Amino acid sequence: MGNFPVIVLDFETTGLSPRCGDRAIEIGAVLIDNNRVIDRFHSLMNPGIPVSPFIEGLTGITTAMVRSAPGCAEVMAGFGKFMRHFPLVAHNASFDGRFLDAELAHIGRARNNEMVCTLLVARRVYPHIPSHKLEALVRYKKLQTDGAFHRALADAEMTAHLWMAMIEDIKRLYGMSAVSLESIQKLSRISRAKARALLA
Repeated sequence: MGNFPVIVLDFETTGLSPRCGDRAIEIGAVLIDNNRVIDRFHSLMNPGIPVSPFIEGLTGITTAMVRSAPGCAEVMAGFGKFMRHFPLVAHNASFDGRFLDAELAHIGRARNNEMVCTLLVARRVYPHIPSHKLEALVRYKKLQTDGAFHRALADAEMTAHLWMAMIEDIKRLYGMSAVSLESIQKLSRISRAKARALLA
């Protein structure tokens, strides 16, 4: 794959938007280097607000579980040390990026890391498949999974395997010996029609 390490992350949250007062309740992240996972970060987070029945049903995370978890500030301080300067990868990165930035802002920090979206990249690399949800891509690529979705570390691990598979597919399909972070970022931002020309 590319000769650059990345951190793949995922949040579980109380809702869809930090602007509406929603908070993170779990973070999972893996550090990939040289085509393998070399480190992990995972924690439930206590946002100080209850978890709705819908989110509990989706994730299995209950209000009781987050009440006994460390506070969001403590967890994000720890993740900031784990994150360092590495580029970040997430499936639907606009969602995770909003929550990452909001939770960092709560502790007076800001993110300078580049961020790449595997959802957008997958739409360019696999334009022929009907769905680009993480579950669908995991099935399509026959990726390693424990069968659990909507838990942060499991989703981060699956997204990491997807990231590595996509890079290998890009290299194989277009005869590239290496793929740069810049080229993947460009790929995620352009139209499907232009994607093939860029990679060629």
